Amino acid sequence: MSSFANRVVLITGGASGIGRQFGKAMAAEGAKVGAIDLNANLLESLAQELKGKPFASAVADVTDLAAVRAAAKQIEGILGPTDILIASAGLGRETSALDYKGEDMNQIMSVNLIGVSNAIDAVLAGMRERKSGHIVALSSLASYRGVPRMAAYCASKAGVSALLDSIRVELKPLGIAVTTMCPGWISTPMTDAVSVPGAVMMPVEEAVRRMLEVIRARKAYYAFPWNQANEVRLLKYLPRSITDALVGRRMDRLQGK
Repeated sequence: MSSFANRVVLITGGASGIGRQFGKAMAAEGAKVGAIDLNANLLESLAQELKGKPFASAVADVTDLAAVRAAAKQIEGILGPTDILIASAGLGRETSALDYKGEDMNQIMSVNLIGVSNAIDAVLAGMRERKSGHIVALSSLASYRGVPRMAAYCASKAGVSALLDSIRVELKPLGIAVTTMCPGWISTPMTDAVSVPGAVMMPVEEAVRRMLEVIRARKAYYAFPWNQANEVRLLKYLPRSITDALVGRRMDRLQGK
């Protein structure tokens, strides 16, 4: 029997991209899937795709704490208490210092960081009471180092990693695991809209397959693929004068300069 059989999995951003693939893969292993998303049509199409497997959904904006709490309560009323949270709702688009707009920065950071915090709030009290559960959130290799034209995305993902590191130690004695996922480029509708010449995109099916094994093992942290992870780790620990020059040269190459 799968380790996910009969487990209630709540997924934010569950209607598309990585979240949708998580729902399909975990439902195939017998999980009861709950999905929160803004897109009601895509939630309905996911329900149809799952073909009668245990599924519930709710439309909510992850930046709205009250709405996320209500959505989680609605889904748990149908499926039962959340065993595994996968906070995967996210935005990713260019935010350049040469065209800096606070509105754009705030929207991305609100979805990617505040949205994760709101999802955790919606399920953590129940997990603490039951002394069991698993919180999983999507950070990124972009959390290691800010890069030009992706300021909001990098900042938000660095915040997600710090948030999960902070709560992991306190929750472990209560039987609650916390897993930070730091993927590189994954082929999804979001990344398809970002122009990065030369970027190697991992198929979403392969990325989720890898992450499911990490969740199954209740590991604390996973950065992949290894070659990209090693590159950003090096950038994190070298002096800023060196990494700024390296990142600048890479951006020039990507722009054909």
